[in-house]
Amino acid sequence: AQHMLILCYYIFMKKQNDSINFITDFNLKRLGDPKDILFIDIETTGLSRDRAYIYLIGVAVFDGEKICLTQWLAEHPSDEEIILRKMCEFIKDYRTLIHFNGNAFDIPFIKARLEANSIEYDMDEHRGIDIYKRIYPYRNFLKMSSIKQTAIEDFLSVIRHDEYNGQELIKVYKEYVKSKDSTLLHLLMQHNHEDVVGMTRILPILNYGEIFDNDLHIKKVESNQYRDVNDIIRKELLITFDLPYSIPVPLAYNSGECYLSIKDCAGILKVPVYHEELKYYYDNYKDYYYLPEEDMAIHKSVAIYVDKDFRTQATAQTCYTRKESDFLPQWDYLFTPFFKREYKSANLFFELTEETKRNREFFSKYVKHILEMMVKSK
Repeated sequence: AQHMLILCYYIFMKKQNDSINFITDFNLKRLGDPKDILFIDIETTGLSRDRAYIYLIGVAVFDGEKICLTQWLAEHPSDEEIILRKMCEFIKDYRTLIHFNGNAFDIPFIKARLEANSIEYDMDEHRGIDIYKRIYPYRNFLKMSSIKQTAIEDFLSVIRHDEYNGQELIKVYKEYVKSKDSTLLHLLMQHNHEDVVGMTRILPILNYGEIFDNDLHIKKVESNQYRDVNDIIRKELLITFDLPYSIPVPLAYNSGECYLSIKDCAGILKVPVYHEELKYYYDNYKDYYYLPEEDMAIHKSVAIYVDKDFRTQATAQTCYTRKESDFLPQWDYLFTPFFKREYKSANLFFELTEETKRNREFFSKYVKHILEMMVKSK
């Protein structure tokens, strides 16, 4: 469902009326009760928790169809304690804190500055959701060179008017402390404003992670033949599936000779089918003999009936049987029995049987296996 959100915000203790309407197709209830959720972002005078301090805190909460933003600005460095106490008083009623890279920066920084200002408040009482941490594993999958918040906003076509980064604004803040220039104040508040509100707008990026965290509904599995660039007839499987949530930007990915295409909440995966003779290797090769004439290994309980001149003790490299069939690739020992072309080959395969073709549950597991391979690929 789409939700109309209206934005209003407050600057420190002075109220400034403003409202922005925007549409989001992300259901916030997936993250918890909207009444218990709070977005938070801080601005600091540096990275060191001991030498730097917090000069601006922004939080956003939901109030019906509104998202209300409150910002506390330290007019002077000595006001850090004041804005921290205001923050603690405000956030105590909210169970879930949503932030961007807050696990690594914002939350530890707040904890350190609370301690430095002798303020007793347990930030660990809140449940944390770090958007950065949740999307980080999929950065290669999404073909994003950076997963900074601004990069995700660009990816999702979220418009940002602020042109400064946190490092650049440190100088702006120090100049504002001296001059109280309203133009500088606007720059400071605007950056934090867009960081906090931007988090609410990039929430649909989390839908990509849901591809891997939920079962996929397989709609159809069908075989296809095509001619490659060398005019050789190849076989492939076309697996069509549904996603639990719609992704905001269509995705195409190619890896391991598999091709993935996803749009909205539907996906199609093309997987090569290899018709060839592959080898199944037994683990306990000491219990087998190798028959050079037949190019196969047999168990010693059977090999005793074979003339000694036609058998040799099997090694790890020769302890196999051969099979010609249709095979699908796999990137871990997920499905057994598994086959290889040669003993030292890193490529693994399993047989595509008639029973397998009819098993939708199996293909749901297999598609997720391929997607996980794609995520790990560079």
